[in-house]
Amino acid sequence: MSVRTPAPDTVVDLGDPATFADHDLTGFWRTLRDTAPLHWNPPAEGRRGFWVLSRHEDILTTYRDNVNFTSQRGNVLVTLLEGGDAGAGRMLAVTDGPRHLELRKILQRVLSPRVLDQVARTVRVNTRRWIRAAVESGGCEFAEQIAGRIPMTTISNLLGVPEQDRDYLLSLTKTALSADDDSVDEVDSEMARNEILMYFMDVVEERRESPGDDVISMLIASSIDGVPLSDEDVVLNCYSLIIGGDETSRLTMIDCVRTLAARPEEWRRLKRGEVAVETAVDEVLRWASPTMHFGRSVERETELHGVRLRPGEVVTLWHASGNRDERVFERPEVFDLGRTPNKHLAFGYGPHFCVGSYLAKVEIAELLTALRDFTTGFEQTGEATAIRSNFLTGFSTMPVRFDPDHSGLAAPDRRAQEDR
Repeated sequence: MSVRTPAPDTVVDLGDPATFADHDLTGFWRTLRDTAPLHWNPPAEGRRGFWVLSRHEDILTTYRDNVNFTSQRGNVLVTLLEGGDAGAGRMLAVTDGPRHLELRKILQRVLSPRVLDQVARTVRVNTRRWIRAAVESGGCEFAEQIAGRIPMTTISNLLGVPEQDRDYLLSLTKTALSADDDSVDEVDSEMARNEILMYFMDVVEERRESPGDDVISMLIASSIDGVPLSDEDVVLNCYSLIIGGDETSRLTMIDCVRTLAARPEEWRRLKRGEVAVETAVDEVLRWASPTMHFGRSVERETELHGVRLRPGEVVTLWHASGNRDERVFERPEVFDLGRTPNKHLAFGYGPHFCVGSYLAKVEIAELLTALRDFTTGFEQTGEATAIRSNFLTGFSTMPVRFDPDHSGLAAPDRRAQEDR
C-alpha cells in the first residue's frame, strides 16, 4: 500500500493506527516542530484528546521530569486514553518513585553483565548461523525467518520459555501491538495481551515448584523491602520484557535491511569497514524509531510553551519526530551510518531508560556484522507489509535476495568459534 502526504488542511489524528499506515508524516512533524511544538490532538472516534511533543529537547525535558509528569496512569496511547494501566505500580515501565527504583535494581541485577555476556554469545552464534543459511540459499522472507527469530530466541532464553512455545508467543506479541491486518481490532489486541499474561502466570507457577537459572526464577526469588514479588508482579514484568525485547528489536532489524537495500552506498561503507558497526547501530536505531511514542500524564499543573497543562491531561512524546529534529541532527533526513554524535531517543531517556538497551544493540550489531561478513549485497524482492499501530512502526514482511560473499562464507567463522 502506498502512503501519501496529508493535505495541509487535513486534521491528522495520531490516535488512529491507520494514520501511520496510510500517510507519510515527514512534513507534518516538521511543521509541528517549527510552528506548534506543543500540539493538541483533538478527541476523535470516542478517544480523548491529548498533547503532542515533537521537539527533541522537549521530549528529554519531559522524560527527566518525574515530578510534574507520571507514568503510573499508562505510558502508551492505548492505556493512557483508557485512563490507566493495570500494571501501574507493579510493572517497571508504569511505576514511579521509590518502588520504580527498587524494581529497576532487581531487573538490572537479573540482567547482570554475567548473564548478558552469555546471552550475547548465543545471539552471535545464532545470528551468524541463520544469516549464513539464508545467504547460501539465495534469500528468505527476512521478517519471518531472521528478524522474527533473533529477538524472540534471545528473550525466551532469558525467561526460560520452551522452544515449542516461541512461535505462539511471537504471534501474540504481533497481535497485541503490531498487527499487519486491519481486521485485527482493539478487542483482538487486548485478548492477545491477556493471553500473554495468562501464559506467564502458568510459567511462574511452574518455576515456584521447580526453580531454574532463568530470569523468571530470579524474579520469584526477589523482594522489595523484605516483601517478595507477587505472582502478578513477576508476570507483569515478564510481559514487559517479552514485548519490549521482541517487538522493537524485530522491527528495527527489518527496517535496517530494508533501508540498506535501498541505499547501497551506505551498505558499501559498512562492507568496506569505513564505518564502525557500533556507530552504524545507533543510526539504524535513530532511523527506524520503531517505538513512535511514549506518554505521560500530567501530575501537577505546569506550563510548557506558554500553555498551562492540567493534572490528568495526557502528554505524548514522539520519538518519530524527535529523532528527525533539525535542531539536534545535521541533515536528519539522511541515513548516515557514520553519524556521530547520535543522541537518538530509541531507548527513551531519564529514569525509564530502557533496561534492555544493551541486548538490543548486541542483536543489531551481530546482524550487521553477519551481513557484512557473508554477503556482498542484498535487495528487497517484493513489497513489505506495513504494520498498523499508533505505537510501533515498521513492516511485518520483507522478502530479500542475498548476493553471497564466497570468501567470507568459505573462511573459518572465528567469531562464532570464539563462543563455543
